[in-house]
Amino acid sequence: MAVGPGTSLELLTVGRICVDLYANEAGASFIDPQTFTKSIGGSATNVAIAAARLGRRTAVFTKVGDDPFGQYVRHKLDQFGVDTRYVGIHPSMPTPLAFAAMDPPEDPQLLMYRYPMGPDQTLEISEIDPQVAIDVPVLWLTGAWFSDAPARETCWELLKIRHRRAHVVFDIDYRANFWPDRQAATADLSPVLDHVTVAVGNRTECDVAVGSAEPAEAARRLLDRGVELAIVKMGGEGVMVATAQGTTIVPPHFVKVVSGLGAGDAFGGMLVHGLLSGWEPVRIVEYCNVAGAIVASRLLCSDAMPTFAEVEEALEDRRVAG
Repeated sequence: MAVGPGTSLELLTVGRICVDLYANEAGASFIDPQTFTKSIGGSATNVAIAAARLGRRTAVFTKVGDDPFGQYVRHKLDQFGVDTRYVGIHPSMPTPLAFAAMDPPEDPQLLMYRYPMGPDQTLEISEIDPQVAIDVPVLWLTGAWFSDAPARETCWELLKIRHRRAHVVFDIDYRANFWPDRQAATADLSPVLDHVTVAVGNRTECDVAVGSAEPAEAARRLLDRGVELAIVKMGGEGVMVATAQGTTIVPPHFVKVVSGLGAGDAFGGMLVHGLLSGWEPVRIVEYCNVAGAIVASRLLCSDAMPTFAEVEEALEDRRVAG
């Protein structure tokens, strides 16, 4: 699918894509009997899907293998309404797979098959029109894609082309398996902060990127790097939202967790929607928390992304409950 004449992209995400296989049995580990439900995933992909579910025109810059799973991924993106023009095809690398066991549901076990890297990490700047990175209202980059060449160099080229024009969102996205050690991750992730307008991370990710896991100090350090909006996720304690005007803690939206995967990506999709809508940061994160919670109450990631009406309904139910 491609965005047609008279319409333009509102969001371009860059990063991981894969076929997701989710165990249907809560509490079962990989050594137990399991059945799996197939969908697609990857943080950058899920954010594009989440924003599309909210009515935004989105695309993901990524790459799949020249195999049936690659065809499946592109087909699913079409169904979700995500532009596939920047989904490349690698001639020899297989499309990555990710298995998830709901053991425990709030922190599932993940098993990724990337041989040893996926085709989505072979992105070249020549595979995208650079003007897109200049013109798109929101450019979304994920930290893991700064871990290895050639994707790392491609992401840096996109940042240089963009010149820190709002909105450049950096999902710190520290995943230990993409680096030999934390020091290497810090060396790759920290410099990116000097080129983005929005940074999002949990305590661990902030510790890796700016050297502090304490939310207020991490937020201060992010702002000191020129970030205009710093978002520090604190799990059950809520989310810290920091700008030059002040800092606010937005409380969490509690649900019964079915799968802890994908909540952050739903949060990301709503963050994009809020930025494009010109909302105040605290309102954005209030909606983000609810969107993430809705996905946490469902099994899948991409298929579970909520509509705007669902988020508003959940917010209204919370207000009524008092």
